[in-house]
Amino acid sequence: MNRRRLASSLLLSSLLLTLGLGCSGKDAASSLPEVKLTYWRTFDNSDTMSDIITAYTTLHPNVSIDYKKLRSDEYDNALLRAFADGTGPDIFSVHNSALGSYQSLLLPEPATTTIPYAEIQGTLRKQTVIITKVLPTVSIKTLKNDFVDTVAADVVFPYQPDPKVAAVDSIYGLPLAVDTLALYANKDLLNAASIPAAPANWQEFHDDVVKLTKLDSTGKIIQSGAGFGTSKNVNRAVDILSVLMMQNGANMVDDRGRVAFQTVPAGTPRDLFPAVDATTFYTDFANPTKDAYTWNESFPSSFDAFTAGQTAFYLGYSYDLPLIRTAAPKLNFTINNLPQITGGREVNYPNYWVESVSKDTKNPDWAWDFINFATRKENVTSYLTKAQKPTALRSLISTQLESEDLGVFAEQLLLAKSWYHGKDTAAMEKALNSFIDVILLGTTDPGNAIETTARIVSQTYE
Repeated sequence: MNRRRLASSLLLSSLLLTLGLGCSGKDAASSLPEVKLTYWRTFDNSDTMSDIITAYTTLHPNVSIDYKKLRSDEYDNALLRAFADGTGPDIFSVHNSALGSYQSLLLPEPATTTIPYAEIQGTLRKQTVIITKVLPTVSIKTLKNDFVDTVAADVVFPYQPDPKVAAVDSIYGLPLAVDTLALYANKDLLNAASIPAAPANWQEFHDDVVKLTKLDSTGKIIQSGAGFGTSKNVNRAVDILSVLMMQNGANMVDDRGRVAFQTVPAGTPRDLFPAVDATTFYTDFANPTKDAYTWNESFPSSFDAFTAGQTAFYLGYSYDLPLIRTAAPKLNFTINNLPQITGGREVNYPNYWVESVSKDTKNPDWAWDFINFATRKENVTSYLTKAQKPTALRSLISTQLESEDLGVFAEQLLLAKSWYHGKDTAAMEKALNSFIDVILLGTTDPGNAIETTARIVSQTYE
């Protein structure tokens, strides 16, 4: 070996050693920082995420992820207590409707993450070296291109850490799945009423409910057509009301993000309030003076009534499917698209969780890198298969359309639209449930009632 080549070789080795790069595989790997991430979710067992977590920790042996599933009824309180104590998770799930509530606890996604990797390099002499990669994260453009439309509308908020610098639109979470509201139908009850198929529009829904409803001689409902029309015993009544309002032309919020469902949209007759009309349609099914009367508060929850065979139609999500099969293994039912208004605006309603990062995490780049990894097409598929959830990615919709269980929910994804971005979801839901009660009671002017409701909801945006 000549002196020049020898000098070059020694210089390269010196640089590698000085930078901490030229070492054995074991030594190089051990020089990576040890990273421990805590991850809290609800509803899904750890096995639904096991493949994704294993794949990530195999790629990054220095990372460990502690997955914790909490009960849904304790989840919010447990999170708030943990953050108050300084023991909150690095990564946690937030419902799409509650992102505004949690925004102050969240760290938005950075434009890039800086992640060290151990890589084997060399041809004759293999060496494990540590390299640092600066990786782009999901941009807002990519979010809009890759995910169904409702996601970008729900997870992007202005971020302004420095009051002297203008706010920048930032991503506050990414979903693994997106569910949609669908119509479950008791096939045996429909067959007995000579109804060959579930209704495609709300007029057909009304007509079918009239056929399906049975009253005794005292006027008591002995068979309900649908669990529909009240606030207290209809599962996700606010979701149902919201989508009816939007289908009927109501703008839930205006272009400036202000509550607007109490207004008359442009091009609509001044005396026509789409939100009021939608609510009246809904409550008619619980109004004894209407021909659609089929439901009241004497029934159990709409879910329990459906699984008990007391009502023919139930509006629910894909997450209800395993619960229905467990509660009523012999129930003969179908899953159908959410009815629409004939000639109206076609709108479906989403319900989903996003994976977000705590502002208090000590490993923000690692936490966001994991979320980006988990929500990619090649990785999220295992979760969707195990959890049996509809996809959030546009590219995977076609793979679910033929699924007997998920096809309807996936088919509705492209027209799914949410609306709430306030800071108190519970207060918003209470206000809309109260509006249902007021319209059903019929003793308050509907125009005044919806103005009051809008004012209460607006207060949660402040």
